[in-house]
Amino acid sequence: MRWRFDPAAAGWALGLFVLLVLLATIGAGLGWIRSFVGDVLAVVWVHCLLASVVWLRPPARPLIALSVGLAVEAAQYISQQIGWQVASPVLRIVLGSTPDWLDVVAYLIGFGLACVVERRSMANPAQ
Repeated sequence: MRWRFDPAAAGWALGLFVLLVLLATIGAGLGWIRSFVGDVLAVVWVHCLLASVVWLRPPARPLIALSVGLAVEAAQYISQQIGWQVASPVLRIVLGSTPDWLDVVAYLIGFGLACVVERRSMANPAQ
C-alpha cells in the first residue's frame, strides 16, 4: 500500500458522488434505477475514492469496494433480525434499511465494473 493523490480518480469519485446524491434525492421516484443502479455505482464510487488516495496491488481496491457494499448489506440484515432501525432518515437513504439479494447482485456488477476500471488504469498509468 502506498499513499498518493490521483486527481483523475478524485474527479471520478466526485462526479459519481454527485450522481449518487442526485439519484437519492431527485431520483427517488425512479424505482429500480435508483436502488439497483445506485448500488452498482456505489461500489464503483468506493473504488474511485480509494484509487484517489491509495495505491494497492490489483485487485485489492475492487475487492475492498465490494467488501464495503457486502458489509453494509450484512449490517442491514443483522439490524433487521434484531429489530434495530437507523433513526436518521438521511442515513437510512445512504445506507439503506432493507436487505435484499438483488443488492448483492448489484454490488457484484459494481465489482466487475471496478475491475474493468482497475485494469484500464493499470494499462494506462498516466491517465
